Amino acid sequence: MLYFLISLVSFLMILSKSFTNKPLSSNGTKLVSNVFCGKLFSFLASRIKTRTSFQAFSFIQLSLFIQSPNKSLVLSKFEENQRKVSLLDLHDLPLDCILGKLSPSELCNVAKVCKSLRKSCRSDYLWEKHMKMRWGKVFGDAAYREWKCYVASRNIEKRLNQHKNQKNILHDFLHLFWIKSKAEKDMKLKLDDSIASLYLSLENGNFWFPAQVYNRENGHAGFMLSCYDAQLCYDSRTNTFQARYSPHGRWTIEENIKWERLRVPPIDSCSHVLHISDCLNDLKPGDHVEIQWRRNKEFPYGWWYSVIGHLETCEGEGNHCQCDNKDIVILEFRQYTAGSRWRKTMINRKNHREEGNEIEGFYGGIRKLHSKEEITKWKKLWPTKNVE
Repeated sequence: MLYFLISLVSFLMILSKSFTNKPLSSNGTKLVSNVFCGKLFSFLASRIKTRTSFQAFSFIQLSLFIQSPNKSLVLSKFEENQRKVSLLDLHDLPLDCILGKLSPSELCNVAKVCKSLRKSCRSDYLWEKHMKMRWGKVFGDAAYREWKCYVASRNIEKRLNQHKNQKNILHDFLHLFWIKSKAEKDMKLKLDDSIASLYLSLENGNFWFPAQVYNRENGHAGFMLSCYDAQLCYDSRTNTFQARYSPHGRWTIEENIKWERLRVPPIDSCSHVLHISDCLNDLKPGDHVEIQWRRNKEFPYGWWYSVIGHLETCEGEGNHCQCDNKDIVILEFRQYTAGSRWRKTMINRKNHREEGNEIEGFYGGIRKLHSKEEITKWKKLWPTKNVE
């Protein structure tokens, strides 16, 4: 807007000088001939008909055009620029192919060029692959639902603030001509439910999202080979995360969490809810499982890695093992030493619900691990020495 006003004033000043300061020729020829006016208006009309008319043309250019002694040369240069192919002249398919080769930071830069490119650069189609590659292993369905709620609440808050400021005329003027235009030019300031907005909010650390953290509290012995729910925020300076855990009303903070210690929750449920096990009848020695455990009933569940072991009465492995036909199932937590009270626990596969007490803690639902990727992940987190 400011550029437009300056250009217009400059044009009017130069135009007025052109009519007042230059004398007429001896034969009475006017300063601006009918032929010149005709060419000028034809040129302006052609610029208006094109899509890029206001991008490559300004009142300052028109002022220079009027002052130039060789107007035909200037006009030809304008027409030559007009014939150049613009990125905006491309159809949607080739334009999307070009934009699809750009990185997130490059898309943000291109989006600042104009309103049309900003709309194209914010397409969910372009940002889906970036979101999946960068955040797919830590950002799940629960986090996406929370993002939707976050955007809705921010928009409601924004509308309420706008309503409060309606009586302030100066505020409205500045908001219309400066703040709004600046926000529209910068993708990072625009918050909506698009994937681009989500990606940038995560990268900038503006959005806390739910996920799970392996070996919480920097691998404390009391949480070795466990995975707990947390609220996470990304720190781009260190390429790590900050986590907030809430046992029962009090937040515990942990910083400098690396990407490899995070995962999407495998079960889409609240951490205080008992998981209903559907694999109990299939469990046999050697199976890898995760089992819910909590210190007391006020705490949320965490998922703990375990391996199904043999009963003490078992005669051996192979054809001699009958453990998979017994009601009692042995779970071994091999990160603990053989004499530790945390090394083993037993459950009944027929009627297992939550079992335990205030001393040993409470064991909840079980999920069997079928993926080699999940099992390998737990083994990579194995402690250098067994825990007491």
